[in-house]
Amino acid sequence: MTTDSSNAAKPRAASGQAMWGGRFSDKPAELMQAINVSISFDRRLASQDLEGSRAHAAMLQNTGVISSEDAAAIQKGLGAIGEEISAGVFPFREEFEDIHMNVEARLHELIGPAAGRLHTARSRNDQVALDFRMWVREACDRTHVQIRALQKALLAKAEPHATTLMPGFTHLQPAQPVTFGHHLMAYVEMFGRDASRFADARVRMNESPLGAAALAGSPFPIDRHQTAKALGFDRPAANSLDAVADRDFALESLAAASITSIHLSRLAEEIVIWMTPQFGFVTLTDAFTTGSSIMPQKKNPDAAELVRAKAGRLLGSFTQLAVVMKGLPLTYSKDMQEDKVPTFEAFDALELSLRAMAGMVTDLEPNRDRMGAAAGAGFSTATDLADWLVRQLGLPFREAHHITGAAVKRAEQIGCDLPDLPLAELQVLEPRITHDVYKVLTPQASVASRMSYGGTAPDQVRVQIQRWKEILA
Repeated sequence: MTTDSSNAAKPRAASGQAMWGGRFSDKPAELMQAINVSISFDRRLASQDLEGSRAHAAMLQNTGVISSEDAAAIQKGLGAIGEEISAGVFPFREEFEDIHMNVEARLHELIGPAAGRLHTARSRNDQVALDFRMWVREACDRTHVQIRALQKALLAKAEPHATTLMPGFTHLQPAQPVTFGHHLMAYVEMFGRDASRFADARVRMNESPLGAAALAGSPFPIDRHQTAKALGFDRPAANSLDAVADRDFALESLAAASITSIHLSRLAEEIVIWMTPQFGFVTLTDAFTTGSSIMPQKKNPDAAELVRAKAGRLLGSFTQLAVVMKGLPLTYSKDMQEDKVPTFEAFDALELSLRAMAGMVTDLEPNRDRMGAAAGAGFSTATDLADWLVRQLGLPFREAHHITGAAVKRAEQIGCDLPDLPLAELQVLEPRITHDVYKVLTPQASVASRMSYGGTAPDQVRVQIQRWKEILA
């Protein structure tokens, strides 16, 4: 199956039709060129394009499709191109539209007609599917590492604060006392699920489209298993149509990225709230805050606000690609050129947000006194009173709930908090209440009592911290 390189057609480097112009008698209009060219953004796929081409050339040689001499020249030329790109001297040119044609044209300039053998048994359709899939796979790997780094930062901050009291909220109203360590561990769990989503997506995307060619496969005796293995894939994609048409690997990764950004945004929002003078729960140093151009007293949590805002960009990227793909028939349509920019932008924003949040978590310091005082406010131990009535007096919970509500109302009327409500007032509501009830009405007692698995009791918080230390080790 080896062919003679002397008969290979030479690319027309002077025209916008450089690699596909045989059917055409004139070059594209300037507007067509402007809308069609993608090298301004798909140049980010250069390393993946070179890696795929090296694997493809090696396979073509091993299967006898191209000669050893041509394969050696191709590999040498691809190596030189890689060095040019690394050195920042590679001549990216719009006339060659995309990264694939730019590499092939430069390869022809470096090694001559043998370069024309490289594209045997492949198409730009499976080539871009391969490059983009490899890029997304690497982005998922990077993101997974960054999520783990954020989890470790949260663990390091949670451990010394396993006993630090703070209010737990529902509806942003004081609900029950919890600990700051317990609160941070909630985000460790969230980001753990995020990491697992990227890991799951990676498993599904790890099939190689290379060799599917334009859409129908190849008549050459290629070995798709060889290229798949060389490029770190588990297997070649089993259907050539699906291989070039599939972008759900990007959609699934963007969905995982969007959910992660939502979790980041929720934590960012809490940091913003906690830093207000009205809360005063935490402080950030100058490293993650900025000032005002007019108000000298201001110390703004801009890093948290920007992380919160970037969630919108990620959600928009997922929506953008979903809308691009939703109406496309099989297999490849030029619409799919619009898959890269939103994906690149989304992962850029996510990776920056993850690093910034890990930095903020490490940087922030809780105000123990302010948090502790707030932990007991708003009748936050009312549920503990109801639980005591059930445990000690055997009341049905609904009856205990009603008595507790009446106790809260009476405390409001006389202007005190629940732990300060006189025993006589409580006994008006239920004569069997004793002074022992006050043992459960402090925030410390409330927190210590929540010993159920996953609860806020410091011992339980430490159990979860240790569990995650072992997972992340």
